[in-house]
Amino acid sequence: MEKSMALFTDLYEVTMAQSYFKMGNIMATFELFVRRLPSNRGYLIAAGLEDVCNYLLNFRFDKNDLEFLEEKGFEKNFLKFLSRVRFTGDMWALPEGELVFQNEPIIRITAPIIEAQFFETFIINAINFQTLITTKASRIVNSAKGRPIIDFGSRRAHGVDAGLKAARASYIGGCIGTSNVLAGKLYGIPIFGTMAHSYIEAFSSEREAFKAWLRTEGIDTVLLIDTYDTLRGVKNAIEAVEELTGRKELKGVRMDSGDMLSLSKEVRRFLDEAGFNSTKIFVSSGLDEYVIDEYLSKGAQIDVFGVGSSLVTSDDAPKTDMVYKLAESEENGRLVPRMKIAEGEKATLPGAKQIFRVEEDGKYVKDILGLTDENLNGERKLIQIFKDGRLVYKLPKLDEIREKAKKELEKLPEKYRRIRNPEAYPVEVSDKVMDLGRQLMRKLLP
Repeated sequence: MEKSMALFTDLYEVTMAQSYFKMGNIMATFELFVRRLPSNRGYLIAAGLEDVCNYLLNFRFDKNDLEFLEEKGFEKNFLKFLSRVRFTGDMWALPEGELVFQNEPIIRITAPIIEAQFFETFIINAINFQTLITTKASRIVNSAKGRPIIDFGSRRAHGVDAGLKAARASYIGGCIGTSNVLAGKLYGIPIFGTMAHSYIEAFSSEREAFKAWLRTEGIDTVLLIDTYDTLRGVKNAIEAVEELTGRKELKGVRMDSGDMLSLSKEVRRFLDEAGFNSTKIFVSSGLDEYVIDEYLSKGAQIDVFGVGSSLVTSDDAPKTDMVYKLAESEENGRLVPRMKIAEGEKATLPGAKQIFRVEEDGKYVKDILGLTDENLNGERKLIQIFKDGRLVYKLPKLDEIREKAKKELEKLPEKYRRIRNPEAYPVEVSDKVMDLGRQLMRKLLP
């Protein structure tokens, strides 16, 4: 039996649920969206939906959960009710791999308000992190101009779960694989690895270390050449291969320190002069989309990038302004629009909404945010995932999600994809939504 995740929520969700239990468990609609895109982001790629689906399918309070809540002072009748709570509502969402922009619903849930409210913390946690990392990965992949990117970041991720989720998300974003073996097992992601400096240091010389490695791993491997001196290291690698095999073949060499720009050019020259023309140059350490873009613009001779810390933390934009807000609630037996009125960006748009994406000549030109009952120009992007608590959506394979993300990005004009100062993608709000907002403001602030 899976471990209960029901208490992965904020205390005020439980407190509100007890109040709703006493006052009436009305129906409600909540929407998850990002108020504004992070710095230098012209788009986001939605990810994390599979985890949300599994969470909703398995949502329940176990005996230990209820005993803990009783210790915290929650009433027995309410806890008895919680023991029977399961997800019984509807959920519409953007499939993983779809593009999303500011103020657009990524997930929309309609359910009894106790259920819908409880899910807020988990849903934001799952979608926020994986969307951030998928988007970061796509930017790094874009900066590499067709050269492979590998996720090397598990050891710098903010926890074990983050490391695993980052490996999955980065694969969706276009990385060719991960160094994390467990992520490879769990998600079917290709795994990659070379060797550590400690392996080289464990031998009497660098050349002896290379020869030992080649004896066990063969020439379809990558030798780490910067433990002592990078240019001596590449010479030692060449000589070790020739001495052991008599051939001029080696999969690759890796650099993890130094002036990557100048060293890559020198290493390439050494390899080519020795006849190792097919040997690839791998680099790691301190990489992100900005560094990679600079290296390649200056002619760096690098074939493969291993990216770690900046990828798994999305270090230049480590959070989104993602929120989960009430859009409708029940009044006199029917759902009516609700909105938050606040100064600045914290005001919300009323009603259950749909994204209408407009495409021309194979490229996306704008989105229109409308109510679900509107018939507007463009493709409806939110699809039904749950109906009456049942999963009605076939979860796609990870490679299918990855391919969707790739195709979606190809439809987004470059001016919205560039890594610095992208233009803002147009997101219009329908007249009907705007009129509804004005009506509610007059009603709420007479």
